[in-house]
Amino acid sequence: MTPASPIRSVTELTVGSVVAEASFSLTRDSLVRYAGASGDFNPIHYRDDVAQSVGLPGVLAHGMLTMGLAVQPVVDWAGDPARVVDYQVRFTRPVFVDAADGATVSVVAKVGALDLEAGIARIDLTVMFNGATVLGKAQARVNLA
Repeated sequence: MTPASPIRSVTELTVGSVVAEASFSLTRDSLVRYAGASGDFNPIHYRDDVAQSVGLPGVLAHGMLTMGLAVQPVVDWAGDPARVVDYQVRFTRPVFVDAADGATVSVVAKVGALDLEAGIARIDLTVMFNGATVLGKAQARVNLA
C-alpha cells in the first residue's frame, strides 16, 4: 500500500490526483475468515461445487469484503476512519478466488471533486480484479475540515 503524504486541508488537493493505491491478496482462507467474522456462510464463498451449481465458474469473494478492502486505502490516507463521512459502491462484477492462486484486488483512489467551503473531498475509487472493474461508482466523501 502506498498512501500519499498526509493532507491537512482540502485546499492542498487537486481534482484528478491519486491519493492512495493498494493491492490486496485474497485466498480461500481469507474468505473463510471473513465468513466467520461477518456471519455470511453462504457456500458460494467457499465451495466450488455449490458455486458451480448456481451457474458461477467458482468461489467468489463476499461483496462486502471487497467493498471493505476498497475503502481501506482512503481510510489510511485520511488518517482517521471518522473522516470518511459517506461511502458507496455499485457491485458490477464478482471477484473469483482460485483455490490455488487466490485473487488480487487493486485499488486506485483519486480526488474526484472538492467542496472547499465544506472541506469535503470526494475520492473516486477504481477497484480492479483480472483487468476488470469490480465496483462501479465507488466513491468516498472525506471530511478534511
